[in-house]
Amino acid sequence: MMTLAGKLWRELASETGGSEIAEAAVVLPLMFMVLLGIFWFGQAFRLYGTITRAAQEGARAGAAPYCTTCTPANSSATIANNAVSAVNSALTASNLDPGSIPVQSAPPLNACASAGNSCQPVAGSNVCVQPSIQLYNTSVTPGGAGVCGVAVTFQYPYSFWLPFTSLNKQQIMLTASARVRIETQ
Repeated sequence: MMTLAGKLWRELASETGGSEIAEAAVVLPLMFMVLLGIFWFGQAFRLYGTITRAAQEGARAGAAPYCTTCTPANSSATIANNAVSAVNSALTASNLDPGSIPVQSAPPLNACASAGNSCQPVAGSNVCVQPSIQLYNTSVTPGGAGVCGVAVTFQYPYSFWLPFTSLNKQQIMLTASARVRIETQ
């Protein structure tokens, strides 16, 4: 009788029929978390590319040349309005809300000779447009003058959804920034 019970216990111990289920129960939640992480980080990367493109469009619109008969002057307000309009158009085309841009303090960039380096205010927008920043100085281009440009900077909120992690429902601010040389012709 003892040998029969011992034989039965040995057969049960060597049986591996249910181990696949136990292994799947451990591995599948981990694989699901990895797939969710890939998805949400991919969404953040897509959003970052979209807002960076919007900042580039804004800087390009702010730096575009103006004919003398079209506008009285290439003023800072005109540059800022054109830049913000282009940013808002690019965000709206990508189904993003320009109203979600929070108020920010942009890092001060080196200003060209007589211009200040603060953000040019545009009513109803939190996009920072610096209409006259120095892109590089004479030490970069020996014998030449520094080149002035337009900088557009803003942040856009993004929320992760990654359960059982510290990133679950965590809001991060993605920063978009672009600088473009001011066109003179």
